[in-house]
Amino acid sequence: MLIAADKFKGSLTAVQVAERVTAGLRRVVPDLTVEALPVADGGDGTVDAAVAAGFERREVRVAGPLGQEVPAAFALRGSTAVVEMAEASGLQRLPAGVFAPLTASTYGSGELLRAALDAGARTIVFGVGGSATTDGGAGMLSALGALFLNEDGDPVSAGGGGLADLARADLSGLDPRLSSVELVLASDVDNPLTGPKGAPAVYGPQKGASPDDVAALDAALAHFAKVLEAAVGPRAAEHAAAPGAGAAGGIGYGALLLGARFRPGIEVMLDVLGFAPALERASLVITGEGSLDEQTLHGKAPAGVAAAARAAGKQVVAVCGRLALPEEALERAGIRQAYPLTSVEPDVARCIAEGGPILEAVAQRIARDWLV
Repeated sequence: MLIAADKFKGSLTAVQVAERVTAGLRRVVPDLTVEALPVADGGDGTVDAAVAAGFERREVRVAGPLGQEVPAAFALRGSTAVVEMAEASGLQRLPAGVFAPLTASTYGSGELLRAALDAGARTIVFGVGGSATTDGGAGMLSALGALFLNEDGDPVSAGGGGLADLARADLSGLDPRLSSVELVLASDVDNPLTGPKGAPAVYGPQKGASPDDVAALDAALAHFAKVLEAAVGPRAAEHAAAPGAGAAGGIGYGALLLGARFRPGIEVMLDVLGFAPALERASLVITGEGSLDEQTLHGKAPAGVAAAARAAGKQVVAVCGRLALPEEALERAGIRQAYPLTSVEPDVARCIAEGGPILEAVAQRIARDWLV
């Protein structure tokens, strides 16, 4: 039995999901052998998933999205590091109820990458998602040695809004270690930097951006790419249009400028976490996340787990807080059956507040349906 589920956002971490499912299964089959491999798709929870798989947790203090110092962690095993931008620049690093769509910066994410380099990393998996920022990765690049200057030769102000004043970019001071590191951009979105499907238009509103803010950010990021084109040549424009450039407020664009290779986050994480050998040992796979919905089918962790398991000829069932996919969509994704918490407790608020015990009850149903 292999449990490879993502977090139930706002209720349970991926590790807690695995613990509760295990407890529920063993209430029905006490001597059941269970292997837990909490997963993530590059967004928040990615470092925790790596640590659960045996990576060492390293903590540093970096700049948060508003410039305040925050604790942030990355994961290290040998010469491979897993860095999660949300640890430094995520929405969870903003004070409750506060958004800063024009001024939030990814500077701390650059500091996290630098910390991974200092720790000896030669391969860095850079998981991006859950960001509070829309600065195209300008803050991250600044922390790694780039200069972004206005007409007076002064650094532009932090955040995507400040890029409207950008007159000159200089990437010659970037940390030289970056040229000899394999950097993998791990994300579950493939948006370009700007335009109707770009970072500001699609994700700006959930970071507090008004329609005027979205328009200003889109123009500022387009201007950013234009100035970078003058500095580094046509690859700046090519990267802006590339899949993944718009990930996490455009930090994907900054990563591509550093030479990162874009891969779907769940694919990368399954490789890093050692999913294939665990899958070989499994008779049944349980995956899941907080909401199984249309988004799940587009690169989220359960879809990646189910696709890999189906290719290996393994049966997959899923747990979730809320189920918003019809049976045929689940079947197409390789999920035989889904078990939402709402099938036990119809009150969604209680499912969130008391997710652990309810999930144990759901797991008992799975054990009775599939193991007895």
